[in-house]
Amino acid sequence: MELFLQGPRDMSAVLVAAAMFVSLLIGANLIRVASGPTIYDRLLGIGVIGTDVLLLLVLIGFIFGRPDGFMDLAITYAILNFVGVIAVAKFLDAKRGSVPRGGDR
Repeated sequence: MELFLQGPRDMSAVLVAAAMFVSLLIGANLIRVASGPTIYDRLLGIGVIGTDVLLLLVLIGFIFGRPDGFMDLAITYAILNFVGVIAVAKFLDAKRGSVPRGGDR
């Protein structure tokens, strides 16, 4: 607990370490997107990458001491990521034909 109480310099180091960890997660998800056996695995990987980039933007904002500007970018990116993933899923659903859902089997 002392690590967080020592001052802003130490907190910045923690934020940089968290940003590097999130960057590693993005790399791991890129491998999943490249080697996904189905298109749905790849689509899920792209969604997770979008979420990780969102978190990375917020962390960068706090590292540079300007969370307000980066938070606006992160919210905009989150909306675009959500709409993009839904659009691709709808496209794939229409391309493949209607899939039975729930009690329609």
